[in-house]
Amino acid sequence: MGKSGVPLKRAIGLMSGTSMDGIDVAMIETDGENQVIRGPGLTLPYNLGDRRLLAHAMAAAQSCRHRDERPEALALAEDVVTRMHGAAVSAFLAQYGVARSSIDVIGFHGQTVLHKPEMKLTIQLGSGARLAEMTGIDVVYDLRAADVAAGGQGAPLVPVYHQALIAKLPQRPIAVVNIGGVANVTWMDDWGRYPEHRGGLIAFDTGPGSALIDDWMMRREGVAFDHEGAMAAQGDVNADVLRACLSHEFFVKPPPKSLDRNAFVWDVVEWMTPEDGAATLTAFTAEAIARSREHMPEEPALWIVCGGGRKNKTLMAMLAGRVENAVVPCEAVGLDGDMIEAEAWAYLAVRSLVGLPVTFPGTTGVGSPATGGILAKAGCGKPAPDLNRS
Repeated sequence: MGKSGVPLKRAIGLMSGTSMDGIDVAMIETDGENQVIRGPGLTLPYNLGDRRLLAHAMAAAQSCRHRDERPEALALAEDVVTRMHGAAVSAFLAQYGVARSSIDVIGFHGQTVLHKPEMKLTIQLGSGARLAEMTGIDVVYDLRAADVAAGGQGAPLVPVYHQALIAKLPQRPIAVVNIGGVANVTWMDDWGRYPEHRGGLIAFDTGPGSALIDDWMMRREGVAFDHEGAMAAQGDVNADVLRACLSHEFFVKPPPKSLDRNAFVWDVVEWMTPEDGAATLTAFTAEAIARSREHMPEEPALWIVCGGGRKNKTLMAMLAGRVENAVVPCEAVGLDGDMIEAEAWAYLAVRSLVGLPVTFPGTTGVGSPATGGILAKAGCGKPAPDLNRS
């Protein structure tokens, strides 16, 4: 029971982000508001074949004009994504000895393959109805679609969870940066100081996160990412290329705003050495995040970084060198940077269940706070089958 007297719900969140590195599974107990009890988490990495399948689906999705379109490549990927998430739930429950019957709801993000809010279009692969049948647990999915249909950006959705997590920290204002495939920021202040920003929240995508760096490393070195930023640390930033990248109209556009993973491409550095290309793309991400301050009412007193990008030491150093105050990984304030987005999807699923808004004017640009998500009720409760794609 929460402090408000509202019973807590136990929820599992499933996240497969634009970095396409794997499935994160996390469990929390929450009332969907300020009460959050964080539980364990688990990551199931994608293998190279999985990443190639998803990249192929992402390329095929570029021709889609409706969120329900499923050409062959997308249909195949959706089937695999759903089965993998079902297996991930079973693996999580088994590893931590959690009874399936104790879970009230699963928050299922799915795999984003296209995000074009200007066309009122966002596509996340994954069948919530089938996942509910596989797991025997109610599933809330498609949390972005209603916001996009109402004229919002459909992203970012995590800020309301960020707000709940940092409520007890003394610093204000705080910026929480998530560096996944795309980077986004949530700027938070105490209620009332900036009445034009209802709830003290501003959130938007800042630009590329790790996607360009990852794609570059795969292209040039055949590895999935730049481990700890070691390649970038050996290179030199090309100032002319960086300046050209930052001239993109996205960076002067006021928030709320969001990006498709492939809005920027790595081929601007194609002629460079692996080291210089990595350094320049890493600087691009850092500078884009730093420039987000132009859209904030006040300089953050603290920058908290989550997502895979926080493990890139070169990126963290570049960001710290471009902003005024401390930049810390989210572990420094007691959070799990690998699981925040999965936790957020569990939190949002509970908010959806109880009819609370999940998107806001200051986060997605929707006209008024809006609920979202589709509820798929559990079927016969059969456990998820073992995943066997041999």
